[in-house]
Amino acid sequence: MLPRVSVIVPAYNSENTIGRCLSAIEAQDYPLRLFEVIVVDDGSRDSTAEVIKQHGVKYLWQTNKGPATARNKGVEQATGEIILFTDADCVPEKNWIREMARPFDDKDVAAVKGAYRTGQKEIVARFCQIEFEERFEMLRRASSIDMIDTYSAGFRKDIFDKMGGFDTSFPAANNEDTELSYRMSAKGFKMAFNPNAVVSHLNHPASIKRYARIKFWRGYWRMVVYKKFPDKMLKDTYTPQTLKFQTLLSLLAALSLPLSLFIRPWGGILLTAALALFFLTTLPFLKIALFKDPLVAPFAPALLFLRAVSIGTGALWGTIRR
Repeated sequence: MLPRVSVIVPAYNSENTIGRCLSAIEAQDYPLRLFEVIVVDDGSRDSTAEVIKQHGVKYLWQTNKGPATARNKGVEQATGEIILFTDADCVPEKNWIREMARPFDDKDVAAVKGAYRTGQKEIVARFCQIEFEERFEMLRRASSIDMIDTYSAGFRKDIFDKMGGFDTSFPAANNEDTELSYRMSAKGFKMAFNPNAVVSHLNHPASIKRYARIKFWRGYWRMVVYKKFPDKMLKDTYTPQTLKFQTLLSLLAALSLPLSLFIRPWGGILLTAALALFFLTTLPFLKIALFKDPLVAPFAPALLFLRAVSIGTGALWGTIRR
């Protein structure tokens, strides 16, 4: 028997994308009587509300408090036994609800994660997709995962309520889903990955500036989470170990650069060694890029270095400030 599902979408200034998102949800191949759609307007200042009201969904409004609070507010009004989340800039495929609900046939599964795709043409956006593909390969190999991203997420409502929902001290869409996932993992809940539950993301960062800014704050807020769950700093099912080495090596290279100018030849040797080791750590990613999107591969080492520096500096700032 198919479960009743509540789909919850937080929205903030999403007038350009929320219509496509809701149209895709309304066109699902899941029985209409078995799912509801709840959109929580997080204090939008554009015409987001007007677009939402053109669709047959439950509309909730709150002053701007962030997506964690918005999602929790949606769950409070939900009637489904399964709660699904996606974002206002995501377009679910026609079978998304059915595929997200499928792993819950296993009564031990408490939460489910789906997959991202993008049709964007920019090199940086396509590089971002390869990053996700690398992580998806890791998740496929795991018997149980410890990361449920909110762009395509499912939870048993009773367990979500028991866990207290998302931590509302996270003010933006940044690692609040990681924090909840780690809390659930610490409690021993089984979480599953279904790569067939796909949403198309309309808004991967397409510029280097936006990409670097996003990664900086990823590093910052991830350190906040790691302070609560220090064991996850060493290993989880979602973060490539190469990323951790790359972050350390990029910071080592940055420190070595001034040394190479004043302490010769040892500073230069250290810088060269750090860069050489960094390049070696990029080879697994390059292999995936060559297979998935060959045009991205030539740009990958430089973008991986930018990623490592951005995350590393963000993590340092998070360590100092928090």
